[in-house]
Amino acid sequence: MTEKLTFVHLTDLHVGNPAVPDESLQSDTTTTLRTILGEVNRLRPIPAFVVVSGDLTNRGDDASYEAMKTIFAEANLPMPVLFALGNHDSRPAFYRAMLGETRDSTAPYDHDEVIGGLHLIVLDSTVAGRIGGALQPTQFTWLKDRLDAHPELPKLLAMHHGPMLDEDDPATEWESIGATATRQLRELVAGYKNIVGILSGHIHYDRVSNWYGIPLIVGIGQHNATDVVALGDGLRSLAGASLIVGTLRPSGLTVSFAPQPSDRRELGRMGAEGLAELIRKYDGGDAPQH
Repeated sequence: MTEKLTFVHLTDLHVGNPAVPDESLQSDTTTTLRTILGEVNRLRPIPAFVVVSGDLTNRGDDASYEAMKTIFAEANLPMPVLFALGNHDSRPAFYRAMLGETRDSTAPYDHDEVIGGLHLIVLDSTVAGRIGGALQPTQFTWLKDRLDAHPELPKLLAMHHGPMLDEDDPATEWESIGATATRQLRELVAGYKNIVGILSGHIHYDRVSNWYGIPLIVGIGQHNATDVVALGDGLRSLAGASLIVGTLRPSGLTVSFAPQPSDRRELGRMGAEGLAELIRKYDGGDAPQH
């Protein structure tokens, strides 16, 4: 590409149904999303697109998607918005409320679009009832087909769960698409030199990794922030939200983190034993959504 392209990455909106109190929501995500979208509208140059990498709602119900749709409509963003699904989302409800479709509700919501000379590929990493994610064999077939399309363009991938950073550490599998899918993804993308980055969320803290030569960018999101300092003791949630402004240049991808003002107060805590129990439930396949 010969020119710069700016975009916005949001994640983990966790919008709730305004008519139903939700004790699992740790912050006023509706107000936060409205504020964040106001910030997006202030950006110059105007971003080419916004991509939201999953956990759009907190409960995955139709009313929450309708509320989220209303918030975006009120923001009147001048650019396209592309959505991925996360473990808090529901494919059937998303298809009904957001797309007005009644197609096969079990089909992953994978889609792609060329915008401003960038090929954006969005993958659905959700597994019903699981905290962690995965990719199905049919999705790898679809992804290869999309990677082969528009070979002259840079590719940017977006998914809620990113690939594992340590494939030999089962304790971190819940954060990701899992070891098996990670290996398959690594083998697949190894043959493509034009993948400029992978965007994801789920873990609620800003993190940038070099994943086998590909930038892997994770955002805090708009619900809460994970206390990185306390990770060795479990999960501690703090007040905090952020958005990511990305710029693709001929030299590569740049991301800037724009945190919202916060007192960083504690919102919740799960000790190491509680987290281990949650992981055991995930490994057994009976974990609730989180």
